[in-house]
Amino acid sequence: MPKQTFNPVTLIRKKRDGGVLNEAEIKNLIDAYTSDDLPDYQMSAFLMASYLNGLNDDEAAALTKSMLHSGIVLDLSDIPGVKVDKHSTGGVGDKLSLILAPIVASCGVPVPMISGRGLGHTGGTLDKLESIPGFTVDISLDRYKEILKAENMVLAGQTEEIAPADKRLYSLRDVTATVESIPLIAGSIMSKKLAEGIDALVLDVKFGSGAFMKNKDDALRLAETLVGIGEQFGKETIAYLTNMEQPLGFAVGNWLEVKESIDGLKGDGPDDVMEITHLLAGTMIYLGKKASTVDEGIEKSKAAVADGSAFKKWVDIVRAHDGDTEVIENPSQYPSASSIEPVKATSSGYITEMDAFEMGMVSLELGAGRRAKEDEVDPAAGFLLHKKIGDYVNENETLATLHTNNESNMSDCKDNMLKAITLSDNQPDHHKQITHRVDKNGIHDYKS
Repeated sequence: MPKQTFNPVTLIRKKRDGGVLNEAEIKNLIDAYTSDDLPDYQMSAFLMASYLNGLNDDEAAALTKSMLHSGIVLDLSDIPGVKVDKHSTGGVGDKLSLILAPIVASCGVPVPMISGRGLGHTGGTLDKLESIPGFTVDISLDRYKEILKAENMVLAGQTEEIAPADKRLYSLRDVTATVESIPLIAGSIMSKKLAEGIDALVLDVKFGSGAFMKNKDDALRLAETLVGIGEQFGKETIAYLTNMEQPLGFAVGNWLEVKESIDGLKGDGPDDVMEITHLLAGTMIYLGKKASTVDEGIEKSKAAVADGSAFKKWVDIVRAHDGDTEVIENPSQYPSASSIEPVKATSSGYITEMDAFEMGMVSLELGAGRRAKEDEVDPAAGFLLHKKIGDYVNENETLATLHTNNESNMSDCKDNMLKAITLSDNQPDHHKQITHRVDKNGIHDYKS
C-alpha cells in the first residue's frame, strides 16, 4: 500500500467521536500498522477510541478479516482428519490447553494450536510452555506442519506470517488498558484461529473477577460474537461459559501450572480443572468426528487419561518441540524459586469470595507476568492455593504459598493475597462452574 493514501488522524477522530468506519478504512489502518507506516501511539489512540465507543458487527467483522489476511492463511488439507482447536478468553490458573491438547490428539483428532502470551493479570500458554527447559514455540510454518503430521498436535507461537497484525496488537492492547473489549477480543481470537488452518473450534469463554468479561451477560455477548464469526467463515464453533470467580485449580504461575497439568494428565488433577478439561476435550473429539456425541467424547477423554495415552502424547510433543522430557517425567527435578513463603489466615471462617483478578496481579508481582510487552517472566514464580471458595479455614492456617525469585515484593504480595480472600461465618452457596453452551442454534443452559 502506498504511503499517505489516507489520513489516520481523520479515522482516529471519526472513531473517537462515535463514528462508524467502513471495511476499507479499517483495512487501511491495519495494513499501515502491519507495514510500520502507522506508529504505536496512533494505533493506541485507535484502540482506545474503539474500546470506549465500541465497534459494531460490521466493524468487528472487518477488523477480523483485515487481521486474518494481514498474513497467510495456512492450508492443512494435506493432513488427514478434521482439525480442531480450542481457545480460552483467559483466566487465572487456566492451564487447560496443556492437558486437553494431548488428550484430544491421542484420541485421533489433529490439534493445530497457535497460542499467545500473558495479558495483564492472566497467564499465557506460551509462557507456560517456555517454562519447560528447551521448549521451542517459535518455529517455522514448515516445522509447524511437520510436528502436526508426526504427533497429531503442535503448540506454537504466532510467526510473522500468521496474522501479524494480531500479534502486534495483542501486545499493544496489554499495555494500553484496551484488553477488555468484545470486538477487539473477538477479532484477535478469530483472526489467529482462522489463520492456523482449523476446521472447527471450541471456545472457553470465562466470566467473573478473574476473567476479562466480569459479568455473565458480557461473556454471553462475546461467545455469540465468536461463534457467529466462526460460523460465518464456515467453521463449526461451540462455546461454553465457565466461571472464573476464583483461580482454576490450585496452581498459578508458569511452571507451577505445568506441574499441575502433568498431575491432570496422570489422573490426579484438581476436580474443577478436570471437569472443564474433559468437557472441552470431549467437544473437540466430537467435532473431530471421533465421537458421535459430546458425552461419548467426554468418556473417550477420560479413558485417554486413565490408560496413559494422553500423558505419553504430552511427553512426545515436548520432545518434538525440543523440550526437556526429564522434568516432565520427574517434575521434582525442576529448580524451585529462591523464596517460598506461606500466607496464613488472620481469622477463622468460610472462604466466601476470592478476587481472582487481584490474585492474578499478585502472581504478576511475584514475577510470573509482565507489565510491559518487553518484560521477561520468571518461570518459577507464582503461588499455590491450599483453600478454595467454600472451604473452612482456621486462624493461622495456610491459605496459599508464594513462590518468587524477587524477595523485595514478598511482603506486599502476602498482604495483597490476604486482601483478595474474604472470610465469613456463613458457608457460601455453590456456584455452577459451567453455565451455558453457545452454538449456531443459540444460547443453551448447560446441564452437566
